[in-house]
Amino acid sequence: MTQRFALVTGTSRGLGEAQAQYLIEQGYVVFGVSRSGSTLSHENYIDIEADLREEGAVESMYETIRQMTEELHLVVLNAGILTLDSIFETSTLDFRNNLDTNVLAPFHILKHLADFIVENETHIITISSLAGKKAFPNMAAYSASKFALEGLVQTCREEWNDLGIRFSTLYPGAIDTGLWHDIELGDDQHYMMSIDDFLFVFDTLIKSPPNVQFHSLVFGHRDGVIL
Repeated sequence: MTQRFALVTGTSRGLGEAQAQYLIEQGYVVFGVSRSGSTLSHENYIDIEADLREEGAVESMYETIRQMTEELHLVVLNAGILTLDSIFETSTLDFRNNLDTNVLAPFHILKHLADFIVENETHIITISSLAGKKAFPNMAAYSASKFALEGLVQTCREEWNDLGIRFSTLYPGAIDTGLWHDIELGDDQHYMMSIDDFLFVFDTLIKSPPNVQFHSLVFGHRDGVIL
């Protein structure tokens, strides 16, 4: 069986770490990228520390990957940050940080991906948010970044149509990860999905036939009252 390679961003903790672990269990060699590094330890896990907001760092990341392979069968654009503030309280710095992490970093990854694309095989999965489909109060920076991310992905889908690349975008509701741990949620936390809930859907994407594409998949907790 041909070895398959995956790139996953935001693997230092939470959802990214869980997706990397899952893919290792599925037999992938995983390149995990984050700013602070991961505690994952496995012979098929290669930890790369990089600030993906910097184009030069992304170019260096790809040079590291090139030492092992020139094929990426799966790219998971997972890394992201969340700012919760009213429009009046959102600072320009916070707004820019959301755009840089949630849009500019994926742009850099996609811009320099060409040499690693496997025609009719490479699958690009984008982890967006319900806030990228519907605006919510106190999420100007986050929602703006997620709406912009969809525009970026759709453009690549059109430009690369002849390459046979699959693009799948997930729009989950709130997932109980470290992204929310500094925010007072009260009883709302009971209506978040678990990481295992998310991985059930992720597993469906990974194991789907190569001719099946999930353009836009929205899902959440059955009784969820927050995004």
